[in-house]
Amino acid sequence: MSEIPFNKPQLVGRELDYVAEAMRSGHTSSGGPFSKRAGELLQQATGAEEVLLTTSCTSALELSAMLLDLGPEDTVVVPSFTFTSSALAFARQGARILFADIEPETLGIDPAHLAELLDDSVRAVVVVHYAGVACDMTGIRKVLADRPDVVVVEDAAHGLFGSHHDEPLGGMGRFASLSFHETKNFVCGEGGALLLNDRADVNRARVLYDKGTDRQAFFLGQVDKYSWRDNGSSFGISDVLAGYLCGQLEEAETIQSRRRAVFEGYLAALAGPAAELGIRLPIVPEGFQPAYHLFYALLPDAGMRPQVMGAMREDGIATTFHYVTLHDSDGGRMFAARSTDCPVSKDVSTRLVRLPFHNGLTPAEVERVADSFVAAVKAAG
Repeated sequence: MSEIPFNKPQLVGRELDYVAEAMRSGHTSSGGPFSKRAGELLQQATGAEEVLLTTSCTSALELSAMLLDLGPEDTVVVPSFTFTSSALAFARQGARILFADIEPETLGIDPAHLAELLDDSVRAVVVVHYAGVACDMTGIRKVLADRPDVVVVEDAAHGLFGSHHDEPLGGMGRFASLSFHETKNFVCGEGGALLLNDRADVNRARVLYDKGTDRQAFFLGQVDKYSWRDNGSSFGISDVLAGYLCGQLEEAETIQSRRRAVFEGYLAALAGPAAELGIRLPIVPEGFQPAYHLFYALLPDAGMRPQVMGAMREDGIATTFHYVTLHDSDGGRMFAARSTDCPVSKDVSTRLVRLPFHNGLTPAEVERVADSFVAAVKAAG
């Protein structure tokens, strides 16, 4: 049998045509026509006031951290179960990190633990919509109801086109970041975006985005020349990559439909065996629309994982685990404001297995993966 890779980026529309058009146009740097078009498509999807395309989701998070003007007396609450960028972007600006545990249903930040961590030093909370399923935003909002000074930053790298009670993921925080890395639903090799959901942030964000200059104000006719105004860096994505991204975003319905079919195929194939074997499958709470970014399973015992993944590898099927908890990593301890306990994060981190997930998976391949996974769990048990 042929091997089933964990991920395989797909061409679905006019990506290569747009790349060629961008190359022929003579405008291959940032801020070109494809960057504008991609930003418009993302605004339509999320309702953002402004979309700034960036070289990565990491750089989008870094730009949001710069906009907060953080200092060494400030802390930012970040879930321990996430990628390093969710914390590193704020640590780079001088803030200290308070690592929060996740709740076991959505694997998003636990509002109860967030409430325990809040003190006068907290300037922001980073929420991560794991696997494209919204975290408990209702609970988080209740906790923050008396703290309007605390900014919510959404790490929506998994979340584009998902929603929480009809609110789009990426549209609920003051800032939100997206990823177009090759492993995501919509790709351009490497890329990201910062969504600005408060009109008051737009002008300064444009300055920081453009190397600290008011260049965009100049192009909009708001000033007669542009010059250095503020802090900043070079965040913009090449228009060549933006062209590729436009080709993907224009096929959003097709891409999401394919990914939904893969997700639901796994659920249908694994629901019965999971109940029998003690496997926890993804939970999508009522009123939540997932973005169908990935499919995971929580094994009944952490010790089974190496054997399960090894058996599936022998079957020609690539699987992987996910985040190693940040709160007990070397970097996490280096940048933490104080030690915190995150037992759910640690438990999930040791038991989680991710199954192959990409647009090109066929129903037969989904069934083969599911059969191999069930057989491997039974053998390991």
